[in-house]
Formats: sequence, C-alpha cells, structure tokens
Amino acid sequence: MPTLLELASEANGYVTSRQATESGIPRREIAKAVAEERLVQVDRGLYALPGVWEDPYLVAQHRFSRGVFSDDTALFLHGMTDRAPFSLTMTFPRAYNASGAREAGIACRTCADDVFELGLCELETPNGNTVRAYDLERTLCDIVRGQRIVDAQLVTPAMQTYARRPDRNPAKLMRFAKELGVEKKTRAYLEVLL
Repeated sequence: MPTLLELASEANGYVTSRQATESGIPRREIAKAVAEERLVQVDRGLYALPGVWEDPYLVAQHRFSRGVFSDDTALFLHGMTDRAPFSLTMTFPRAYNASGAREAGIACRTCADDVFELGLCELETPNGNTVRAYDLERTLCDIVRGQRIVDAQLVTPAMQTYARRPDRNPAKLMRFAKELGVEKKTRAYLEVLL
C-alpha cells in the first residue's frame, strides 16, 4: 500500500482524500500529515506537498468537477495563444448551479446536455497536471460562437494557427460547428485560410 506522500509524489505533488481512501489510507492519516506539515490543504479534499506551486487549473477542476475548461482558457491550454486567460473559463451543463464558480472568479458558460461532452478531452496544465477541457475543434467553435464574450482579436490568430497545423481536422471542425450552430461563421474563416 502506498503512503500519502508517495501518492502525492506520483501525482505531481497533489493528492485527494478520495485517492487516499481508494488506496486504503484512513482519512485520519491525512489530518496527521497536515498537522505535521508534511501536506498542505489546498482546498477541501485536495492536498499538496509543501513547496508545490499551486495550480489554479487543478484547484478549479477539483472544486468544480462538473466543469470543463473552454474558450480562451482551453485555447491557452492547447498552446494556441500565449495570452494566459485573465480569468479561467469553464463550461457547465445548463442545469448546473454555477454560482459558486462565479463567486470564485470563474467565467461560466453553459451549454445543452446533448453537446456538453462534444469534444471532451484531457489536457495538461502549465504545471503538468491533467484537467478536463474541450479539444481544439470544439474550442475554436466556442470562441467563434462567443465572439461577443471573448476578445475578437483572439479568433483570427487562433484560426490562422489552426490552418497551419499539420494535425488540423477541418471535417471535424465543420461537424462540430454544425452541431453548435456556428457553421456559417466557421466556414467563412476556413474559406479565407485554407
């Protein structure tokens, strides 16, 4: 059975109370590790080794686990812009009460349940942790759809960068654009760039 510190070391310095329980470690061991300053409580149920840089993406994902990083935040995580987001953006199912996320300073978007998981993937944060986000094609559709919300100067450079990528998938992009209701706008960008 691994120790708490081994679990944290294997997970880039972080461990959750759920991971500890699933590994057979009693919760009192977490409290003991915190009291002895071998772990630091980052958020409810989330702990880190002392000295680990706090990862705002991981903390937000842990705290609001139903959310998916989207729009400019996902674009940044994909390495498609060097502009770090001013505030994190997450998309939630339409019926989800996102008031807690809003109070935490997260820009919240909602979408219909039938397209909520469209393009769902996992990405690595700048600190090397894994979080849920939308894939590149879904992200591009979201920023085209939300031009009034997201800085319009982000859309054109992102589309230009996408057009130059060898792994681009215009058919997938257009399929997602159709499902998300931005087919006409997205096609206009692609016709100019491809």
